[in-house]
Amino acid sequence: MDHTTSSKLTKVVLSNTNNPKLACHLLKRILSSSTSSSSIPTHHLLQSTRAAMRLLIAANMHHQIHDLCQFILSTQPPQIAHPSLLYLIQALAHSPTHLHQAFSHFKSLRAHFPSPPPPLSLYNLLLHSSLNQHLSDFATWLYSDMITAGIKPQTYTFNLMIQSLCDSGALDHARNLFDKMSEKGCHPNEFTLGILVRGFCRAGLTSQALDMLDKSPGRVANRVVYNTLISSFCKKDLTEEAEELVERMREQGMLPDVVTFNSRISALCRVGKVLEASRIFRDMQLDQELGLPRPNRVTYNLMLKGFCKIGMLVEARALVDTMKKDGNFTTLESYNTWLLGLLRNGKLLEAQLVLDEMIAEGIEPNSYSYNIMIDGLCRKHMLLDARRLMDLMVSNGVYPDTVTYSTLLHGYCSKGKVLEAKGILHEMIRNGCYPNTYTCNTLLHSLWKEGRTLEAEEMLQMMNEKCYQLDNVTCNIMINGLCRNGKLEEAIQMLSEMWTDGATSLSKGNSFAGLANSIHNVSKCTPDVITYTIIINALCKVGRVEEAKKKFIEMMAKNLRPDSAIYDTFILSFCKQGKISSAFRVLKDMERNGCSKTLQTYNSLILGLGSKREIFEIYGLMDEMRERGISPDIYTYNNIITALCEGGKANDATSLLHEMLEKGIPPNVSTFKILIKAFCKSSDFKVAFEIFEVALSICGHKEVLYSLMCNEFLAGGQLSEAKDLFEASLDRFFALKDFMYKDLIDQLCQDERLDDADYLLHKLIDKGYGFDHSSFIPVIDGFSKRGNKHRADELTKRMMEFASEDRPVDRTYQNGKRIIPRKSQNDGGSGWQDIINRDGGSSIALKTLKRVQKGWGQGSISSLRPQQDDFLDYYDGIG
Repeated sequence: MDHTTSSKLTKVVLSNTNNPKLACHLLKRILSSSTSSSSIPTHHLLQSTRAAMRLLIAANMHHQIHDLCQFILSTQPPQIAHPSLLYLIQALAHSPTHLHQAFSHFKSLRAHFPSPPPPLSLYNLLLHSSLNQHLSDFATWLYSDMITAGIKPQTYTFNLMIQSLCDSGALDHARNLFDKMSEKGCHPNEFTLGILVRGFCRAGLTSQALDMLDKSPGRVANRVVYNTLISSFCKKDLTEEAEELVERMREQGMLPDVVTFNSRISALCRVGKVLEASRIFRDMQLDQELGLPRPNRVTYNLMLKGFCKIGMLVEARALVDTMKKDGNFTTLESYNTWLLGLLRNGKLLEAQLVLDEMIAEGIEPNSYSYNIMIDGLCRKHMLLDARRLMDLMVSNGVYPDTVTYSTLLHGYCSKGKVLEAKGILHEMIRNGCYPNTYTCNTLLHSLWKEGRTLEAEEMLQMMNEKCYQLDNVTCNIMINGLCRNGKLEEAIQMLSEMWTDGATSLSKGNSFAGLANSIHNVSKCTPDVITYTIIINALCKVGRVEEAKKKFIEMMAKNLRPDSAIYDTFILSFCKQGKISSAFRVLKDMERNGCSKTLQTYNSLILGLGSKREIFEIYGLMDEMRERGISPDIYTYNNIITALCEGGKANDATSLLHEMLEKGIPPNVSTFKILIKAFCKSSDFKVAFEIFEVALSICGHKEVLYSLMCNEFLAGGQLSEAKDLFEASLDRFFALKDFMYKDLIDQLCQDERLDDADYLLHKLIDKGYGFDHSSFIPVIDGFSKRGNKHRADELTKRMMEFASEDRPVDRTYQNGKRIIPRKSQNDGGSGWQDIINRDGGSSIALKTLKRVQKGWGQGSISSLRPQQDDFLDYYDGIG
């Protein structure tokens, strides 16, 4: 092949971008012809080779690249093969997806050409790429090969290695490498020191990072190093050390810049010290003569985020007004920060106005903006509004992402609307937005919570088939679901499987039916403290405390550090069993292991002490709570009130009721039930009724409160009060199941108040209630004893008619209207004989019943049913 022909072929290779295979084939012909002809220049061959390689890399044709490399190594001289491979490796190393191929060809290059070694720039490139991809094994091999090849590393090389060691947590090795740089002929620069300081600060070793700065007097630290240290000290609440560093910067001629101050403000706000951050912010605004930098947009946004985080909305609004006035409230980040702050503090309407303002100001909301709003609506359970906002989002050209759908799905799950949540998942996939592990875990948890075991297993199967990354959360959800659904043994077995199989324990046939034999793309899932907390809590609930202790010991043996939650589980279990000394022994172990008491801890101890009437000790715990800044909740107060009431100190309990109201902790129905029962037990019905009325004003007219007060009046002999309250309950159409209305009617009859008893019977009937037919018997007996046979006969007829209607006990509603039940079509008899027999066989009522039946001259009571009128037909129709 002559030079002209080869030139034409080279041009074909360079221009043939649509057919890389053809270009590769033509290149091989050129290279083959060059072995028999010296007329083709080397640079011409290299140009053609590089062109073909670029085409193959762009097309991801790795098999063809490998074949081409083998062809070049076997046919071409070093002056062609060596630079060609170097070019290929460099091109592959620039792409994260081709990095493994780059290393493969690099090792092939080193095997075929031990010398000359590759240039240092290629080693640095490969080191940088491997470290970015967290391929520490590659980086270690490269460094060793570089030293073997006799190539002297540069400071940049050491910086890369130190960065890798810091990122992997090998800080001691990073420090040693830093100290040995001088021995290798390299001197650390300010970037080296900055990398090392940042690594130690991120690991929380700020003092050691400062020590490195102190021991490097010959190395000039830049502002980045100081800012890193200042921020780290602020995060650890070491503000004095941070201030000393600021002064040290000034002494070395480095005035703190706005980044320095932003670092301090950011760190302080992050740990909740917003007031301290605001003082620094104010100094930046006012004290210009001190040489302080003026706040920039980052500073304003940091302070806005800080104010919103701790609920200082007045200050946040004032800051927003200032930002608008100064022209600093013009970015999407500022609006999103303000949106998030408003929604975190429950200001949904105001947030909506801010969203509208954004659009009016020409700042287009992004998916994050809409996601903030959708999350706020879902937290308020305004799911329909959240759906509408998502539709608006799409109409404005912003398409929902995984976070959007996951937020909405979580909203439906939190309301127990699992079917709607599954619909969101299908819609999400249909629109090309694929769920992540969090999405699936949310739905999985909800399915288990609702007892939909089969659907939960199907969900896990889907996650397996779609190769989702199953994690510890997934495993814990499944274990919790098994425990909730009475499958404790399976949950314990799965815990054991996790230690041996990791996440593949989810695929075990004995744990979940129908799952695949293997789980793809899983991370190693081992039990954590949450896993053991779930199991231990389930064991304690069913009284298997000794087994729970063994699981606790097993957890400790696995080097899992217990937290307060797991100790609280044991403390609550012992307190419920009345084993207070055991609970306090657990408490001592809890504190010895560095776990702080929680509100749950105090509530459990107060519950246990209350059962033993240890009131003095309870007040001691309350004092301790106040000292530790732990606010009692409704359960705390209810436990103390129960203890006081059961100990005969109901009056003391009412003072706690006043304390709750003063602290903004609204009492619930349980609170008032405890107090009402206590005062009724001591026959102080006046106070009990006053508490009842307070309860109605706070909790509303609850059926449970009326039934309790009515029954307590009746039990305490307050017959008139019980009757009046029962009448009021009937007017509110409360259910009868919790009212002792039979006893009330019977007691009225015994007290010769037949008219009141008769009135209640007729009111029950007129209100459309179904009730126990035996309630008629004492009233019929009473009128008969008085000789009022007419009223006794009338009431007996009404009882027979009422029994024949076969009304179900209690009233029913449909579309807000009371429904009169349809009469029974069963002609097998009224069952009135059962009523008489069940009531002890009242002879008077039985005689009256026979007399009425004989007077009617009818056989079956069912034949005496009254004709339905239009009113009943109307209600039957809408049933």
